[in-house]
Amino acid sequence: MSKLDSDLAPKTDLPPKRAADRIRETARELFYREGIRAIGVDEIVLKAGATKPSLYRSFASKDELAAAYLRDYDRDYVERLEANAAQHPGDPRGEILAWMGALGARAVQPGYRGCGMTNAVVEYPDPEHPAHKVSFANKTALRARLIRLAGEMGAANPEALGDGLLLLMEGAYATGQLFGPAGPAQHLAAAADALIEAHVARR
Repeated sequence: MSKLDSDLAPKTDLPPKRAADRIRETARELFYREGIRAIGVDEIVLKAGATKPSLYRSFASKDELAAAYLRDYDRDYVERLEANAAQHPGDPRGEILAWMGALGARAVQPGYRGCGMTNAVVEYPDPEHPAHKVSFANKTALRARLIRLAGEMGAANPEALGDGLLLLMEGAYATGQLFGPAGPAQHLAAAADALIEAHVARR
């Protein structure tokens, strides 16, 4: 190939990822699959092809790396929520049921490990732990969103309906890991629909 041909050829090679990005991505995969406490920094840097100094240049501690993982998880979670909402403009019930249907289907797949936020709170019950703080903020925002949507549906008691929907979701996170395929989570959307019907019909 001539130099001209080489210059005109499409550039398919992407620049190599920074060590911090590789560490963050590797930590996310391992923390979600195995749990935060079960994974040490040695395993993370080995699988990321990085070094401990490079990890600690970007993250002051393993706790801060865990918080960064959860902030990434939160960002992606909210993006999916908003994308789902955009598919159901002006239809809060449709929005919730579509989300519950997707969650129910995901929760019965092999290898499902539940919600990373819920798992982190179980691992770190101390409210002052960085991972707990990120998880609590995520769950608080989700609870507020469900209560708001319950109100938009015309529920007589939006808080009771929103909390009921949150309880169903948390149950799916747990039973998905416990039962796997054909577990109770496959009925999540139907259970949510029945709960909504009961609350909205009471007006």
